[in-house]
Amino acid sequence: MTTSSQPAAPARRPSFFNRMTVIAFAAGAVLAGSVAALASGPGMGGCHHGMMMHGTHSAADVSAHVDHMLKHLYVEIDATDAQKAQIGPLVHQAVNDLLPMHTQLQAAHAQALEGLTQNPVDRTALEAARAAHLQLADQASKRFVQLIADVGDVLTPTQRTALATHLKQMHGMAGS
Repeated sequence: MTTSSQPAAPARRPSFFNRMTVIAFAAGAVLAGSVAALASGPGMGGCHHGMMMHGTHSAADVSAHVDHMLKHLYVEIDATDAQKAQIGPLVHQAVNDLLPMHTQLQAAHAQALEGLTQNPVDRTALEAARAAHLQLADQASKRFVQLIADVGDVLTPTQRTALATHLKQMHGMAGS
């Protein structure tokens, strides 16, 4: 049996913060359109299940995207008109609350990169960026949980089960 002289490159894994931030940033989309909440890579670049994750988008673009995703959610959970009237504003408010975190995340990334490029490495700047990441992840996670609970209050037990099942499938946890 022969072995390679070079070790295999480690698989690139998204950081916990990026996962939580994307979950929070896309909370409306997750609930509103069956969008997987986890995007990979630093800075949330790229496009994940149709969610606009890179660059600056106008409030109208974001609102239109959330409305589009809500239509899919409503079909998925068989929402009534009364439920739609309650869920839409909840999701839009959560998205509006979470959008500023994207800018804060970019600033923390810039701070970390600046600290990394100093000679010697600016450990204080790196630690401050790490702390900012954790704070943002905590804020985003709390807001996301609030949204899930608020939407859950509007849904019937059957609809909550359908939503939970769908989210499990979206996250590859169908067998969990």
